[in-house]
Amino acid sequence: MLDWLKTILGEAYSEEIDKKVSEEIGKNFVARADFNTLNTEKKNLADTVKERDKQLETLKASTGDVEALKNQIATLQTENATAAKAHEAEIKSLKIDTAVELALSAAKAKNVKAVKALLDLDKAELDADGTVKGLTDQIKKLAEAPDSGFMFETGKAGFKGFKPGESGDPNNQPPDYSKMTYDELAAYMENNPDAAN
Repeated sequence: MLDWLKTILGEAYSEEIDKKVSEEIGKNFVARADFNTLNTEKKNLADTVKERDKQLETLKASTGDVEALKNQIATLQTENATAAKAHEAEIKSLKIDTAVELALSAAKAKNVKAVKALLDLDKAELDADGTVKGLTDQIKKLAEAPDSGFMFETGKAGFKGFKPGESGDPNNQPPDYSKMTYDELAAYMENNPDAAN
């Protein structure tokens, strides 16, 4: 759901408009989550290339026996493999975080960070569709639980206040009938049948 669209359109907002805008945005723009993932990956790749260039320069500059160079190359290969694993773990973590935040937003969590702290993500794995396995069930349990359900928006209407002249108004003063036209008085009596008593 595009909450910002609801803010802009106000009463003109509808689910159909939301769906059409989402489709059009999807055609021409990259999702922020995908952009952040690719941007992080690009930065890490650039850093890796710089590190490898530095390693090659070190090897070129070194003079010595072949055995020492072979040992140095083996050490660099091990370090590079470790760095590649760390990079993969970082990208996986970023993708899981993004998937969790999207799922919580879709579930209408009021505070994504607070709800995320309640989720068990220690062994989180991504499905082929980019969602986190078992996350939907965890979110559903939190939303339905009495001690955490308040952290999600529901379709129930909240307190909307009161209107002067209606029951519940602390002043509960009837309007001045002498200042009303006949049509205004008739409309008021029709809408407030208790006022005639």
